[in-house]
Amino acid sequence: MRRIRYVVATSVDGYIAGPKGEADWIIRDPEMDFRALFDEFDTVLLGRRTYEITQRPGAPAWPAGMSVYVFSRTLRQRDHPGATIVAEKVEDTLAALRARSGKDIWLFGGSSLFQSLLGAGLVDTLEVAVSPVLLGGGIPLLPPPAKQTKLELTGHRVYKTGIVSLRYAVQGRSSTKARGRRTTR
Repeated sequence: MRRIRYVVATSVDGYIAGPKGEADWIIRDPEMDFRALFDEFDTVLLGRRTYEITQRPGAPAWPAGMSVYVFSRTLRQRDHPGATIVAEKVEDTLAALRARSGKDIWLFGGSSLFQSLLGAGLVDTLEVAVSPVLLGGGIPLLPPPAKQTKLELTGHRVYKTGIVSLRYAVQGRSSTKARGRRTTR
């Protein structure tokens, strides 16, 4: 079964974007292999606001063959032919995606979507790249209210730029325990 992995950058004080949604604080580390990271996925999940950011002029395009699912009650499918808009039956949609053969599923940005899917027990891993910056406010990694969730550290790496990459398995996810990888560098 495919895993849903929340892969995200965060500040040391726990924000995934600045007060105005800015991401200019995220450090581009030459040691990070983004091509290899993208190769681990063939499907991406986004909330409406994150999707809209990815659609702005100059934003990089998703790799060819990447299926894009946007969770929104306001967007209309006819206006977004390059994505699948999911407005209802979220759990059914994700169960069908997990059951298909393919690579893992990337939950990309969107703390509200992360909160919803985590609360429903649908997130298998949390993979955070902690950047050495304090933002003092912004969009939190996990907005309140959220239930307490136990995590198991399955990997970590420290980069020369000061970024610390942490990989956690979400406890209680049977597919995570079966496929979890312990990697430390």
